[in-house]
Amino acid sequence: MKVMNSIFKIFVLYFAFSLIGCATFKSEMKGKFDSTARKNYGAEGVSVFFIFSHLRQTKGYDAIPKLDKKYQRIAGFDDFFQDALKEFSNIKNYSTFTEYASDVNDSKRRAIKDSLMLSHDFVIKIKFLREKSFTTHFLGIIASTVSLTLLPIPYTYSYSVDLDILNSKGHLIKSYSREASLTKWVQTFLIFIHPFHPEKRKKEEIYVEFLHDIFKQIETEKVLQKL
Repeated sequence: MKVMNSIFKIFVLYFAFSLIGCATFKSEMKGKFDSTARKNYGAEGVSVFFIFSHLRQTKGYDAIPKLDKKYQRIAGFDDFFQDALKEFSNIKNYSTFTEYASDVNDSKRRAIKDSLMLSHDFVIKIKFLREKSFTTHFLGIIASTVSLTLLPIPYTYSYSVDLDILNSKGHLIKSYSREASLTKWVQTFLIFIHPFHPEKRKKEEIYVEFLHDIFKQIETEKVLQKL
């Protein structure tokens, strides 16, 4: 009898977790460029060196933000960046470099970055940061487990981007920033609305909007112009 009760409990747990669904919702972007976009046609072509940093931090768990490894950064980022480059009209050529924590011990990669910074008209440093609260997520997991996911539990992730533009001498010209957040609700029967609010798509939308909006503002303000 005890064996049957144990099997029944396992079956109930398995059934409940098999129905777990989630729906993710994206906030409005803070700092959005709200002026009319204008192309900088006719401007002299320039060369630009883009330096990317992808960081993550669990507040209350990580002491400082940590740089993502290659497999940890968001999938498809290169496609998002390539698409956002269409906002510029006078970039004649560009180079890219992604920073990793291992660069501390890699003098060759550091030398390549330094060389590229000196050989381009402009350097654009783009730092992405995604954060979550350790306490909130830990308690959410406990509540979700205890209730067999019957209680809707929200998990919030904050995203931000900071962008600095430097000239060939290393002097800061302009800075930009944007913020947004994702709230993922986990609950048994949310599986039925998941196809309309998948987490993957919402993450991608944030990165796409970040890049397009800032690049559009840079183009409109005619920042990438030789003096």
